[in-house]
Amino acid sequence: MDLSVLDLCPIVEGGDAARAFRESVALAQEAERLGFKRFWLAEHHNMPGVASAATALAIQHVAAHTTTIRVGAGGIMLPNHAPLVVAEQFGTLATLFPGRIDLGLGRAPGTDMATARALRRHMVSEDSFPQDVVELIGYLSKEGGEAAVKAVPGVGTEVPVWILGSSLYGAQLAAYLGLPYAFASHFAPGHLEEALEAYRATFRPSRWLEAPRVMVAMGAVAAATDEEAERLRSSQVLSFARLRTGQAGKLPPPGPLDSVPREAMAGVNHALGFAAVGSPATVRRRLGQVVEQYRPDEIILAGMIFDLEARLASLRIMAEAAQELKAAA
Repeated sequence: MDLSVLDLCPIVEGGDAARAFRESVALAQEAERLGFKRFWLAEHHNMPGVASAATALAIQHVAAHTTTIRVGAGGIMLPNHAPLVVAEQFGTLATLFPGRIDLGLGRAPGTDMATARALRRHMVSEDSFPQDVVELIGYLSKEGGEAAVKAVPGVGTEVPVWILGSSLYGAQLAAYLGLPYAFASHFAPGHLEEALEAYRATFRPSRWLEAPRVMVAMGAVAAATDEEAERLRSSQVLSFARLRTGQAGKLPPPGPLDSVPREAMAGVNHALGFAAVGSPATVRRRLGQVVEQYRPDEIILAGMIFDLEARLASLRIMAEAAQELKAAA
């Protein structure tokens, strides 16, 4: 089992996007030092607390400041983009950083509908995601897709493509195409078990993958004690609660959760419940439970922590916990 990192370049209260990018680079460099497999960034728009909207540019910045860790998108929201443009962007990245770039594709717009219109999306009812995925893979293939149009750079780079999802839809598509599958259980764990079952049961070997490959995303906030980890996690809980109640903002410092309405807190606790939060012993036990129950090939950790040093320390604790689990196995 591999460990990876999912980052949104969080903008903290009192900080700005430039600081967010510096801290993401520091996190990626520490992840690389600790032996994490990947460092992924996610596309979101119109969110004051997220700096990774121009995801390909953020990936380029992180890749330029690291040397061995794979860097990629977790993910690009394909309905927002023409497949050719994404192929050109990631073909360029793969040319600049050969053997280190991943492309995770999501079906959601990653924003509200007003922002989706501002992104110049055509608001059509039919779902073209499967066709767009196939078209995009074609542009990155050695053949280059349709003869009349080529992605340059892009042709022949064969950037590894993952399907992302939080329902059976993505699982079934990934299985049908023979692609690796990543489940967004760090904020939508409801259908995790049935999605993984469907993916594994219906997977068809392909030129890209001979057997199913599963990645599960989980929240991760580790500290010296359970109490300190819960205190650090309050930043993400507050931020998520504000987002769900239409008050999106920058990532707040740790603080009391009394201001969150009870019904909102219940929804937040469910959405963020698939997580390892606590002391080294607690997160090691939780990681072990996830490995035993879901048998993932990879776990990607998402942890919105206000203070950079606390975030780096959390990453070190999670890496050590994984190493102890491997040694025990």
